[in-house]
Amino acid sequence: MTTHLSHQTLDEVAGLGVPVPGYDRSAVTTGIVHVGVGGFHRAHQAMYVDRLMQAGGAQDWGITGVGVLPGDARMAEVMAAQDGLYTLVVKHPDGSLEPRVIGSIVDYLHAPSRGQEVVDLMAAPSTRIVSLTVTEGGYHVNQVTGELDAEDDGLQHDLAVPVGDATLPVTAFGFVVEALARRRAAGVPPFTVMSCDNIQGNGEVAHKMIAAFARLRDADLADWIEAEVAFPNSMVDRITPVTTDADRGALAERFGVEDGWPVVCEPFTQWALEDHFPLGRPAFEEVGVQVVEDVVPYELMKLRLLNASHQALTYVGYLAGYRYAHEVCTDPLFVDFLLRYMTNEGTPTLAEVPGVDLAAYRRQLIERFANPEVRDTLARLCAESSDRIPKWLVPVITARLAAGGAVDEAALVVASWARYAEGVDEAGQSIDVVDRRKEQVMARAARQTGPDADELAFLRDPALFGDLAEDERFTGPYLEALRSLHEHGARTTLEEWARR
Repeated sequence: MTTHLSHQTLDEVAGLGVPVPGYDRSAVTTGIVHVGVGGFHRAHQAMYVDRLMQAGGAQDWGITGVGVLPGDARMAEVMAAQDGLYTLVVKHPDGSLEPRVIGSIVDYLHAPSRGQEVVDLMAAPSTRIVSLTVTEGGYHVNQVTGELDAEDDGLQHDLAVPVGDATLPVTAFGFVVEALARRRAAGVPPFTVMSCDNIQGNGEVAHKMIAAFARLRDADLADWIEAEVAFPNSMVDRITPVTTDADRGALAERFGVEDGWPVVCEPFTQWALEDHFPLGRPAFEEVGVQVVEDVVPYELMKLRLLNASHQALTYVGYLAGYRYAHEVCTDPLFVDFLLRYMTNEGTPTLAEVPGVDLAAYRRQLIERFANPEVRDTLARLCAESSDRIPKWLVPVITARLAAGGAVDEAALVVASWARYAEGVDEAGQSIDVVDRRKEQVMARAARQTGPDADELAFLRDPALFGDLAEDERFTGPYLEALRSLHEHGARTTLEEWARR
C-alpha cells in the first residue's frame, strides 16, 4: 500500500519516515511568483525557501508557480492534486535515497488558462520578487548580435497587443512587462526580477532583454524599467536529472509515497546571489545561500571549472565508448586529465573566490561527476556545444594565451569536439549531434579529413573560436591532439597527453 501525497495525508507520509513541512502552510502567503517550475527550481530555490520556513521564518515569502507553456498543463494537474507538495529525493553516491516533502510552493497557475490571475498576482503589492527559470532560450537573445530576438511568435503576439488592451500575454516577458506596467500606473513600486537560470550575468541578461522587449511596446515604460527595476545576478548549481518512472517507482516502493512528480538531485547545492532587492528578500543567508556584493568570481569558477570540465570529459568519454558521466569519472586516466585541465589551465584564469577553497572545489567536482545514482548522460553534456564551448572554454584559452600559459589540455578538449562532430564514434557507430549550428559544425568537421583535408577547418569559424586558427600556440597542440584522436583514439591520446 502507498500513500498519495497531499495536504490531507502529510501525517501519514511523516509516519512512513519521510520528513514533511513542520510549519503551518495555511499561514504562508505569496511573496514570490516564479515562472518556470521545473525540476531545478524545485530542487533549488523552492528548497531554500522551504528550509527557511522550517526554521520558523519566511511565512510571507511563499511561492506561487507559473507555467506559461501549453505543456505545463501536466505540472498544473500534479500540483493541484498534491496541493503544491512534492518530494525532493537526494541521491547519494552509495545508492541511498534521502526524501523530503517540500511545502514552499503554495499555488500553481497555468497561464494559458489562468492568465488574468497571473497578471493580478504579479501586479499585487504583496509580490516582491518575480523569479525565472525559463532556460537560456527563454531570454530570446540573438546569438550573433547579443540583442533581443523579437521574432518569436509569442513575443510577436504580445507586442501586437495595444497598450491598455484587455488581451492577456502568452510569454514570460509579456506577463512580467504587463504586470510592471500596471504597478507603475498604480504607483506600486516594482518587484525585483530574479533570474535563476544557468546563464552568465543572468540578471544583466534579463534586464537587457526585458527592457528591450518593453521598449518595443512603450518607450516610457522601458525607461522606467531600466531605472527602477532590480535584476540581481546569481550563480546556481545543482545537478537535477529528469524525473523518470523508475524514480517514482523507487519512492513508492522504498518509502510508500505516491508522488506524481517527485524531483531527484545530487547532494551538492550552491547559490551565490547578488544582494539587490529594494522590496526585501527572504533571509537566504541563514540557509546556506552565499549572499554577496559581486557574483562574478563564483560565476567564473563554475563556468571555467564545472561547466568546462563537463566538456572536457564528455567528447573523449563518448568517443571511448562511455555513455554516462559517472563512468568517465571512475576511470583514473580520464580523472587525471580533468584535474590537469582544472588545476593547470582553468584555475589560473580565476581571481580569488571568497569563501571557497578551489582545490577542495576541484576534488568535489570529480566526486559529483562520479555519482552513479545521478546517471547524467554524455549525450546531454555533448548537446549544444556551439553555445557552450565559446562561453565556457574559449575564454580560458584566450586568458591563458594572453598570460603566456600553456593550453594543451584545452586544445585536446576542442579537438575532441571536432572529432565528435564528425558524427561517428571509434566503434563506427553514428553519433546524433545535437546543436543549433549542427549543419555548419558537421560540415567543418567533415573537411578535416580526406584527400583535400584542411585540418584547421573546424577552427576556422570566428563565431565560435575568434582568431584561434591563426595562433600557432593553440593550433600546435590542437593539431597534435586531433591527429592522435584520428590515428590512435581517445584513450591512447589521453595516455600520450599524461606523459607530456
